[in-house]
Amino acid sequence: MDLNKATIIGRLTRDPETKTIPSGQTVTTFSLATSFNWTDKSGQKQEKSEFHNIVTWGKLAEIAGQYLKKGGQIYIEGRLQTRSWDGDDGKKRYRTEIVGENMIMLGRPGTSENRPTNDSTPEPEAATPKKAPASDEEEINVEDIPF
Repeated sequence: MDLNKATIIGRLTRDPETKTIPSGQTVTTFSLATSFNWTDKSGQKQEKSEFHNIVTWGKLAEIAGQYLKKGGQIYIEGRLQTRSWDGDDGKKRYRTEIVGENMIMLGRPGTSENRPTNDSTPEPEAATPKKAPASDEEEINVEDIPF
């Protein structure tokens, strides 16, 4: 049995970018930063940050594009995927990303929640949409991805 699952909690390093591919499906990309803290042998506190590329599709992409903002903290789970393409210089390029399948919006700097602070703005219907049955999902062609 194989398992391809990634689960992280991090902060957005930039506002999400939402696009619609030619087939009409919505895709949102963003980057998360996670950090690891430790104390070295000399007693000095150390920190190392990692940056993760996230891609979401469909309803989850719409929610991410509408409600996520730079600095917001989220929990995301999904699967790892590596894409490749030929760069302008003719060299093969690779990008490993997390294809988000489930998301929970957590805190945002200065507030207790990661959603718009205007109380008149309705909450999203679901921050963690249910995964559609495999038969209803449209196969995504890597060449259709606009980035």
